Amino acid sequence: MATSPTHHKRVTGTGLLVTLGVIYGDIGTSPLYVMRAIVGNRPIEESLVLGGLSCVFWTLTLLTSFKYISLLLKADNKGEGGIFALFAKVRKLRTSWLAFPAMLGGAALLADAIIGPPISVASAVQGLEAIQPGIPTIPIVIGILAGLFFLQQFGTRFVGRFFGPIMLVWFSMLFIMGLKEIISLPSVLKAINPIYAAELLAEYPGGFWILGAVFLCTTGADALYSDLGHCGRNNIRSTWPFVKAALIANYFGQGAWLLNHGGETLGGAHPFFAIMPDWFLFTGIIIATAAAIVASQAIISGTFTLINEGMRLGFLPKGRIEYPTDLRGQIYIPTINWLMCGGCIGILLYFKNPSSMEAAYGLSIILTMLCTTVLLLHYLKMKRFPRLFNLSVTAVLLSIETAFLIANLNKFETGGFITLLIAAGIISVMWVLREAGKIKNALVEFEDLAPHFELIKDISSDESIPKFATHLVFLTSAPNERLIEKKILYSIMQKHPKRADVYWLVHVDVTGEPYTCEYNVRELVNDKIVYVRFRIGFRNEPRIDLLLRQVVQELTNSHEVDVSTRYGSLSHLTKSGDFTFVVIEKFLSYENTLDVYHRIILNLYFFIKRLSLSEVKAFGLDSSSVLVEKVPLIVTPSGGYTLKRIA
Repeated sequence: MATSPTHHKRVTGTGLLVTLGVIYGDIGTSPLYVMRAIVGNRPIEESLVLGGLSCVFWTLTLLTSFKYISLLLKADNKGEGGIFALFAKVRKLRTSWLAFPAMLGGAALLADAIIGPPISVASAVQGLEAIQPGIPTIPIVIGILAGLFFLQQFGTRFVGRFFGPIMLVWFSMLFIMGLKEIISLPSVLKAINPIYAAELLAEYPGGFWILGAVFLCTTGADALYSDLGHCGRNNIRSTWPFVKAALIANYFGQGAWLLNHGGETLGGAHPFFAIMPDWFLFTGIIIATAAAIVASQAIISGTFTLINEGMRLGFLPKGRIEYPTDLRGQIYIPTINWLMCGGCIGILLYFKNPSSMEAAYGLSIILTMLCTTVLLLHYLKMKRFPRLFNLSVTAVLLSIETAFLIANLNKFETGGFITLLIAAGIISVMWVLREAGKIKNALVEFEDLAPHFELIKDISSDESIPKFATHLVFLTSAPNERLIEKKILYSIMQKHPKRADVYWLVHVDVTGEPYTCEYNVRELVNDKIVYVRFRIGFRNEPRIDLLLRQVVQELTNSHEVDVSTRYGSLSHLTKSGDFTFVVIEKFLSYENTLDVYHRIILNLYFFIKRLSLSEVKAFGLDSSSVLVEKVPLIVTPSGGYTLKRIA
């Protein structure tokens, strides 16, 4: 089980290097395609180049530096970041609709994870066309992506140690190559003046729609927040000035090269690779490809973490999670891994060229950013920031991001629809789980447990009933130890009455904090009924079998419970009695009269449930000691038949 990580509060050389490898892969590879996307097929003009550079500079400053580095890194959840971690924190406001931006942002981020690896790797490998025009790059990209996803099952502990040095070389190369071009044309630096951005948007024909390409410069900014727990706030803030300087230098270097080719069109030229000396080009392509692989790995690992959090919070169906290494925070979800692999290759084969993927990529990220902003504003409210500050931040961020959203929607027909299709599929699953959960929770019936104490004691001592187990464990959703579900009472007393020496009622709370691992115990009836309540963080795996064993061991050591076997003939062989878990699962009964909406929701829910991990495995239970009982879910009972008795 994961434990609370060390958040690297001290800035160290190792921490800075790890941060470069983990945090900045996605945003660090954006120079591969941003300036080319801004210019497109247009004639190269000074107003276009300087305006585009000015937009890039201020986008990185306002969205990445201000929003993410200055504000969002403060909004950590016990050292963890990401949209689900932020939602887990602000949901304390009891504002139910905040689940919707969390779901939409999470779905868009997962769509981004399918588009990010192919656009990064394809943009890097495309540099080979500068050496050998017409070289087929798609098979190379497919090979790299397939290999990358294949390696996930073995973990990245070995290759991960090279990520930091690779990205250090990458950013150093970005800075040096860009600086070389800036020195040749220092006047390009005047693009820092925001007036050039304003003129591009107001005066250049179709200038507003260029924002869709400009926005690609901040792709990966969400990783600064999502991977907060891996590297720590201080290390991220300490490395950002170096990263930003390298990015700005390279963008402005490409801008200088473009200005030196005014009046021309790009055609097959690639500004990023064009600023490299011929003798360095092949080496530069290798470094770019390595950086793109690091960026893709960071996206994949971040996706696993996001999905794990979504499962714990009930947004996503449960799936099998593996831990390929003992490296902190590294997980592997087989189903998701191969779905992502197929999705990435499918995106590549559909678009073929990375420039065609830009619309879909930008739209997925701006949707995530907008949703994160909505949650951030509620976080500022929760922390009682000054009202004027909150209003100013709201106005600035929502205005900028809404403009980027509109600009990206302009490319809906040329690829943006792919993002919405992927996100719509994911959010549909989230919606079904949420709505079905509300229906199920509304139907759960609780009873006061105390009046049943005597009957449970009588069943336990009734030797006419075959003993079911020494210790019988039920998982309960009852909010406290005074209540119990009717279905559990039915299981104990009526559906094949179950005699046991001790009955355990186990409740699990998933907390809004990432690594909580706590419990409390109440012995409701001496040596007969024990209530255990676990509080498990949303990043921890709820392995109830293991957790309960630890609790029982602690209670035994403190002589609070007696778990020795109650079978007389075995008492001299073993000290521990047998534990059997009873898991009660619901199925949709035919005895329902449902409207169309609820029938669709529940049928989809049970279909998803059949494809996802069972409750037994999701709670980490040993299947050899578990009984699964099926009970019908009856929402709206159908009317009975009118029967007539005849002779």
